[in-house]
Amino acid sequence: MLAGVSVPDRDVLELTRRLRASGFIDTAEALELAYDTERRLVALTVPDRREAILRTLEDGPDELAELRGVLLREHAWRIEHGL
Repeated sequence: MLAGVSVPDRDVLELTRRLRASGFIDTAEALELAYDTERRLVALTVPDRREAILRTLEDGPDELAELRGVLLREHAWRIEHGL
């Protein structure tokens, strides 16, 4: 689970690949560690969500569209509330 969204293993691996290719190594490593240790829930920091994942998924695959949508709505809410 990422940001409350169930993400299949293959999509987590695709996301980590994209994160690495985009230079977000720390976020990729955090997801890889969670994957390797079979954690079902992954806590992400605001920078992980906003900067790393949203930027990486700007042209992401359809399989990760739900995750991107949730993160975009969360980001808009934070801006609206001055957070």
